[in-house]
Amino acid sequence: MGARFSTSMLTVAIAAAAFSAATSLVATRTFAQAPASSDTALKTPWGEPDLQGIWTEEFDTPLQRSARYANQEFFTEAQRQELDKQRAAHYGDDPRQERGSAVDVGGAYNTAFLTIKRVGPRTSMIVDPPNGRLPPQTPEAQRAAAADREFFLALLQSTDACKNKEPVCAGGKYDPTLSPRFSEPPPRYHAGNVARLNRSDGPEDDGLSDRCLRSGLPEFGSLFGGSFRRIVQTPGGISIFYDVNQGQGWQRNIVMNGSPHLPANIRQWFGDSRGHWEGNTLVVDVTNFSPKTDVFGSRENLHLVERWTRTGTKTLAYEVLIEDPTVWTRPWTIKQEFARQSDEENRIYYEPRCIEGNLGLPGLLHGRRVEERAFAEGRGPENQGQRRRGAVGSGRSVAVAHAMLRREERDAGTYKSTRHSRRTSTPALSRPTYPCCNRPSSGSS
Repeated sequence: MGARFSTSMLTVAIAAAAFSAATSLVATRTFAQAPASSDTALKTPWGEPDLQGIWTEEFDTPLQRSARYANQEFFTEAQRQELDKQRAAHYGDDPRQERGSAVDVGGAYNTAFLTIKRVGPRTSMIVDPPNGRLPPQTPEAQRAAAADREFFLALLQSTDACKNKEPVCAGGKYDPTLSPRFSEPPPRYHAGNVARLNRSDGPEDDGLSDRCLRSGLPEFGSLFGGSFRRIVQTPGGISIFYDVNQGQGWQRNIVMNGSPHLPANIRQWFGDSRGHWEGNTLVVDVTNFSPKTDVFGSRENLHLVERWTRTGTKTLAYEVLIEDPTVWTRPWTIKQEFARQSDEENRIYYEPRCIEGNLGLPGLLHGRRVEERAFAEGRGPENQGQRRRGAVGSGRSVAVAHAMLRREERDAGTYKSTRHSRRTSTPALSRPTYPCCNRPSSGSS
């Protein structure tokens, strides 16, 4: 159950909740700025720059720069030591509260589950704009984000999360009555990585990570399980396998034959990657993203220009320009520095492991159907006025609950009515469809 960025990457202040002296490498400003040079460029047997290996970022760098460091691109050594000291004071903390409380059950993780790293030399991954912050969003993007948030809060209004004014309900209000929007489809395809809608009418109500999916590129790393990429080169082709988060891996192929991008009507989860060499640097242009993905509001119009450069036998520089004129007022650029991992220690490289989508998600959906059956039969805590976060049955009429029960029976083969009559009697409960996404787009995985 991951966060992609963050998803997101935590700011330095938030990340101060985790530290380990065991993961220590000496990072230098020289490594962070090291340019490629001809004498350090390793070559493949067929003469191309060799980028192969398993790579990861071994230090923690926030995506955006804290206002505390203004236009300071790099930490001083004293600042890094102080931040590591602050983290050390919190290592081993258990953020969960009273055992058996909603926060305890919903939290699930303490620092033992986190990827623990020292502070990196950079104050932010973002290097342009110079302030290290995301550029302002366009009015169009702000309206879309506001509509998403309004819908999310409407579904949450009758829960204890809003009643107790928990952070997840910030901007919302508590109302014991179930929102009339509960049976509506979202304003657009729900692509939130960790933002689960307060219902389980179908898989699309949960975040992508719960479904063993990732928004994919650009990959900024994860607090849960780390972020690794294995690069494999062949004459005329490059493949990168990503092992991120809690086993939610994926693979991309970079076309190197000079052919144009796929037609605009073909959309893919990880876009369409077309690469070429500029000296010792691999330059990859990525377009054709699916509208089911989401990078801070950017979807099908996302455009990336990546630059991969081998800077030493065990170092690899990565830079990516990110743009979408429908979302941001200007492009922005990030930089990451990767260290090569041992091929011997990682010689057994298993396929991705994703327990959430394989087992957890079906269990969540089945559990919600069981709750609805109990409510329809006058049983369960919902009939006693107890509203839990995520309790779909709260405030629904018995007639609606019975209709949902009939859906369960139909799926089990015990409900004899026709599909048409069910849809006619309870149209609001049919699975939502989306103009762009009610079936996999051509080329989508």
